[in-house]
Amino acid sequence: MAAATSGAVLNGLGSSFINGGKKSQALLAGTNRVTSSKKSVVVAALPPKKSWIPAVKGGGNLINPEWLDGSLPGDYGFDPLGLGKDPAFLKWYREAELIHGRWAMAAVVGIFVGQAWSGIPWFEAGADPGAIAPFSFGSLLGTQLLLMGWVESKRWVDFFNPESQSVEWATPWSRTAENFANATGEQGYPGGKFFDPLCLAGTIKDGVYIPDTEKLDRLKVAEIKHARLAMVAMLIFYFEAGQGKTPLGALGL
Repeated sequence: MAAATSGAVLNGLGSSFINGGKKSQALLAGTNRVTSSKKSVVVAALPPKKSWIPAVKGGGNLINPEWLDGSLPGDYGFDPLGLGKDPAFLKWYREAELIHGRWAMAAVVGIFVGQAWSGIPWFEAGADPGAIAPFSFGSLLGTQLLLMGWVESKRWVDFFNPESQSVEWATPWSRTAENFANATGEQGYPGGKFFDPLCLAGTIKDGVYIPDTEKLDRLKVAEIKHARLAMVAMLIFYFEAGQGKTPLGALGL
């Protein structure tokens, strides 16, 4: 009898006469209700996934891939090639996107500031006779492959074995292991006094870095958006360089 009564009440709440129309019905539809003979528990539903083409409904996995659930920062369901179907690959691709985006942001700023200061195109700066330490293209490439190869190998190992690279390897007077430890517990976002000296995503209390989850989540989305924009900008810079042009030249500066 009690179960039938509860069902009747829920059906009544779902009627357009009581809830006032489609908008209220949608709100009720977004709520999961668990009923029993003794009590009723209301559980709020997850917010809807954002789409990279909001105006298009449907489209299957091209518009709304089932393997992207919106939990990643900046996830708008864009994966037309299905690269993230495998959870392990999805994790690695996000790590790669984040790292490439950070390098791209640094490069975009360096290209504009470097050329504005020296007047030398960014793709000729390393070999210019007026440079602080001029190198040939081969020397620059070899040096970069050597140094970046070492850094990337360390990151590769740390990706599969988190915090394994946080060891005392620098100067004896520096507590390096503590500085390079992951203060947030999230891959790719180490935080801490060394990586977040301005405390943009946390606070320091009694000398200990305490991450702020709300700030960190907001900054994650802002960072990945800027990172993607910077990577697109760098792609444009490469096309310009192939024609002997620079970003400042393209802007008429």
